[in-house]
Amino acid sequence: MLKRLLPTFCLLLPLTAALAQEATPAAPTEEAAPQPETILLVGQRPGPGLWKVSKGDHVLWVFGSYSPLPLKMEWRSQQVESILAQSQEYLGPPGAHGHVGFFRGLTLLPSLIGIKKNPDGATLKDVLPADVYARWQPLKTKYLGKDDSIERERPIFVADALYDAALKQAGLGKGYDVSNKINAIVKERKIKKTDTSIALEMDDASRMLKDFKKSSLADTACFDKTLTRLESDLDAMRVRANAWAKGDLEAIQKLSYADQEAECRDALRNADFVKNQKNWQNVQQRVQDAWLTAVDKALDANTTSFAMLRLSDLIGPDSYLTALKAKGYEVVSPD
Repeated sequence: MLKRLLPTFCLLLPLTAALAQEATPAAPTEEAAPQPETILLVGQRPGPGLWKVSKGDHVLWVFGSYSPLPLKMEWRSQQVESILAQSQEYLGPPGAHGHVGFFRGLTLLPSLIGIKKNPDGATLKDVLPADVYARWQPLKTKYLGKDDSIERERPIFVADALYDAALKQAGLGKGYDVSNKINAIVKERKIKKTDTSIALEMDDASRMLKDFKKSSLADTACFDKTLTRLESDLDAMRVRANAWAKGDLEAIQKLSYADQEAECRDALRNADFVKNQKNWQNVQQRVQDAWLTAVDKALDANTTSFAMLRLSDLIGPDSYLTALKAKGYEVVSPD
């Protein structure tokens, strides 16, 4: 319950693939806009192939998840099922989560009332530049209807709600079915599952909530980039979703778009209420380090292991695979 009522802290988690956060490839190249694919692939689709990470005769196979994906697509990969069946260990996706404890969390519930609202009763019109607010109006009407209560919420939360509604209308979803199916196979096969995420301890969770509710966020850029993406990128989202379903990684990397995810994440990372929490610093690096440590142990202990990462963590010069290569592992990309 507490986790559902703390979207603020969930947005702080930069790499949580288990929640199927939208995965966006790093450093896309600029190319002409693709022709729209108005029909999304349906039926069984395998997704991309697997990356192979080797240490001698011990192997870690890595699957790249992606979002958004077609709502009607049924994902199934014979390769993934076959390799999972041979694996001794499954490494859960990297991530971070706020840790307060169950009973302590219950005492915080009254503090959560109004957490999504702007401080001092401000509205979106009050906190957004006039041109950004003008662009918001037609998108709100198109995807969210006439509910004016959202006008009092912080831009970062409004952007999230708008994006989700737009995806649904476009026949796209967050891709939960893929991770759910992999977890079901792991459970059915009784494969050892290792949680690679880190816990973010709170010095004073109650104080942190109070600080957040009265603090401002530099989230205009997050809101603006979300509008830009919905104004220009929905057709390309379909193209990328279909490319993932067909295993065409090259097509995904060629499509340029406004990356609102990084802007929204930075709005929270750089907020004062986070800076005042000593245990909430350098989260992205700590998350990657924890995952790499889990990989070291798995490759030492098992002949075959399996992991799932977002494609954005697999592609580009700052990817997790680059870090694995730097540690001396052999990394082979799928065909």
